[in-house]
Amino acid sequence: MRLTSEETIELGLKKQGTVNPAFGGKDSDEQPQLTVDIGEPHTEEGLKETANKGVDLFYSLNDRPPWYLCILLGFQHYILAFGGIIAVPLILAEPLCIKDNNAAKSQLISTIFFVSGLCTLLQTAVGTRLPILQGGTFSFITPTLAILALPKWQCPAPNAPVMLTVHQNGTHSLEEENSDEVWMSRIREIQGAILVASLLQLVLGLSGMVGLVLKYIGPLAIAPTINLIGLSLFIEAGKKSGGHWGIAALTVCLILLFSQYLSKVNVPMIAYKDKKWKVFQYPLFKLFSALFGMCGGWLLCFLLTIFDVLPSKSDQYGFSARTDISLDAVANSPWFHVPYPGQWGMPTVSLSSVLGMMAGVLASTMESIGDYYACARLSGAPPPPTHAINRGIAVEGIGCILAALWGTGNGTTSYSQNIAALGITKVGSRLVLQTTGILMIVLGIFGKFGAVFITIPDPVIGGMFLVMFGMIAAVGISNLQYVDLNSSRNLLILGFSTFSGLVLPTWFHSNSGIIDTGIKELDQVIVVLFTTHMFIGGFFGFILDNTIPGTDKERGIRRWRDKVEEESKTTCDQSCYDIPFCSSLFKRFRCFQYLPFLPSYK
Repeated sequence: MRLTSEETIELGLKKQGTVNPAFGGKDSDEQPQLTVDIGEPHTEEGLKETANKGVDLFYSLNDRPPWYLCILLGFQHYILAFGGIIAVPLILAEPLCIKDNNAAKSQLISTIFFVSGLCTLLQTAVGTRLPILQGGTFSFITPTLAILALPKWQCPAPNAPVMLTVHQNGTHSLEEENSDEVWMSRIREIQGAILVASLLQLVLGLSGMVGLVLKYIGPLAIAPTINLIGLSLFIEAGKKSGGHWGIAALTVCLILLFSQYLSKVNVPMIAYKDKKWKVFQYPLFKLFSALFGMCGGWLLCFLLTIFDVLPSKSDQYGFSARTDISLDAVANSPWFHVPYPGQWGMPTVSLSSVLGMMAGVLASTMESIGDYYACARLSGAPPPPTHAINRGIAVEGIGCILAALWGTGNGTTSYSQNIAALGITKVGSRLVLQTTGILMIVLGIFGKFGAVFITIPDPVIGGMFLVMFGMIAAVGISNLQYVDLNSSRNLLILGFSTFSGLVLPTWFHSNSGIIDTGIKELDQVIVVLFTTHMFIGGFFGFILDNTIPGTDKERGIRRWRDKVEEESKTTCDQSCYDIPFCSSLFKRFRCFQYLPFLPSYK
């Protein structure tokens, strides 16, 4: 998701010049101390003044906080990204035919956390080098669901062998082999599609074509694309929530309570430092709203299960809210499982799947560019230069390729919720995000850790989906703030592209059997592309916005670019975007000046 400049700046700004002793200043010789820190309420004028002057940080991009603070803040970033990352394998479980295969779901969860950690380290070390976390992306979900909806990837009948059984002598039955092949053949198809489609993102970054593409993509193309990512997933949210609407509603209410109603409530925290107890204020509810909401619903389901309030028969309403349905996943999962490339077999490639996935790649690329500017502002860095953006997109392409090789069933992209956390914690150090990457790798190897999350009841997940997917749709709409909505031209483009993105995929889902061009591969290409909501909406938005006459002001192009490129207070120069240990080498040889992803590019 992508936040607007106003949203990122207004997250936790304080008066210019104040330094919270809980963290200490970056130039301080003393270790950080925890003291009483009760901030004054901010006026609207004060906030605007602070926004104009920049963000006052405890630790900026190149600073190195103490190791214990890196671990604490790194784990916080891990928790913030947790909901978005774990949602991906849980959404894909049913179309991959592993709804009841807890062992496979546990392995997928471990794999996606492991790869997200690798990609985060890669992005912070040699990519943009901004403190930006990489994780699973919803942009790939829509084309993935379209691919798996093809007739040849339909799940077998319920009476087909899908249960895993192990005999007393330790040998696996044929049923397990059949079950594994059913879902592994599907994920190999997704792996192949992501692997080839991600080459487009890699080429866009390495060739410097990102800037050329951006000239023709404005808010009217981006708004329906991102909006339809959220709207197209309403069926998944409904399926999960429908298991018990009361539990789902409670989860939504708890998330809203913590994220909105209690967002300005700081919780006093106590710590022992320098032989005395010290108190500091912490925005606990605002930072961990999704986690608290989900844990609250999870806890209630656990209590209702313990006291046998929920039905015990699978055909009764409310059974899916029980927490003891998937306990065998925790017991049977290995303590340690190291994901490795090709663990599901050799990826398979088909033209229709690759073309469908390219729509997700382009949408993810557009999101990430906006995230880079927001992250730079909140981490005390200057706006990212062209070479840093090009390199960041290229590294995201490499990250998606790694995700395809390991088999997460998804790609990777920048996480906006973690960027927003920079504005609240006032710690923009890249070392903190690198610590997060290491934590994700370690916890991804710990097999039982991933298995625990399978016990989260479907209605709790559904409640989280209702909020999360709604936010994605709203973020897409927020891009329209730069567009003249009094213009009939803009209203026509927006309305037609969004409505077409809902109508055409619905029709093709219901009538895919009548598509017959005589070429099987072409039939599959048509079905996949026209059942991908975001492709339809983005395609019509892009074509109409660039062909129907309109001024840059009317289209929102001018305001959008001015806002994105608005200067921020800089606490480090452009060298913070240089690739470490290579600067002298790039300056020595003239040939490096022609590579648009290197700092020496001219």
